[in-house]
Amino acid sequence: MKQNIINNVLSALSYLPQSERDRLYEVLLKELEQVEITPRESDGERCLRENSELEQAFISAKRLEGCSEKSLAYYHATLNKLLLALNKPVDTISTPDIRGYLADIQESRSLSRVTIDNIRRIFSSFFSWLEDEDLIRKSPVRRIRKVRAETLIKEVLTDENLEVLRDSCMEPRDLAMIDLLASTGIRVGELVKMNRRDIDFQERQCVVFGKGNKEREVYFNARAKIHLLNYLRDRTDDNPALFVSLHAPHSRLTIGGVESLLRAVGVRAKVHHVHPHKFRRTMATMAIDKGMPIEQVQRLLGHVRVDTTLHYAQVNQNNVKLAHRKFIS
Repeated sequence: MKQNIINNVLSALSYLPQSERDRLYEVLLKELEQVEITPRESDGERCLRENSELEQAFISAKRLEGCSEKSLAYYHATLNKLLLALNKPVDTISTPDIRGYLADIQESRSLSRVTIDNIRRIFSSFFSWLEDEDLIRKSPVRRIRKVRAETLIKEVLTDENLEVLRDSCMEPRDLAMIDLLASTGIRVGELVKMNRRDIDFQERQCVVFGKGNKEREVYFNARAKIHLLNYLRDRTDDNPALFVSLHAPHSRLTIGGVESLLRAVGVRAKVHHVHPHKFRRTMATMAIDKGMPIEQVQRLLGHVRVDTTLHYAQVNQNNVKLAHRKFIS
């Protein structure tokens, strides 16, 4: 960059005698060594840089709030796509800009209403943060309402399904895992993080670390206790993890490994769509069905909002009918 400036100056003064041009070259070279020269940003480059800095500041704020790295990566990818697509300073982004963007990606990528609303919520969080930080006057997402999605009844495992799955387990580990998932309703991410020392067999409880690395206690039944003890008694490795692979070096199971394992058990049992989350939904539904207060179910599942718990659990329609006859009829 500096050499180009010197060459341009000398070229413009080509009418000078060579001796004077040589002297000028030496002076320019010496003086420019004392300074740092950077090219001027274009408006587009400055916009991208400033938007990126604001987005990174938002991600840092969410990290301090305790958001998981997985969530932060999703926030970053989602916001980055918006800012690149609109290519304008955040304080000039309008409600129609965001509405148009959401409509475009929904059509072009055939996204569900649930996905679109998740994206809208991320935008709302980002622009509300900018507003709270006095970086914009008003969030443009305020006037974009929640996207209504169809309410679908999601399947849960019946008592018969659970018995067939237990009978189809070929390893003590798999049986222990199924009963622990069924009785605690923990997330698969929480399951794979568990260590042997986290289990209190006397009180039939264990400590798990949920989203945002929040610690909570969950409880398991007598059946899960027996199967866990049988599984751990047969272990010969020294890995502190609760669930490990069957063969050396007996590595801690991953989320993908647990999902594959349960899928295989489901195939043998001829039970469709067996996955870790189905056990969680089943436990929540069973607890509410048997009269557990929703606030206690919320605490067991580690949900921040009770609305989330209600999405997981289904209320048995027969119980609704009996309650109506008891309290209304």
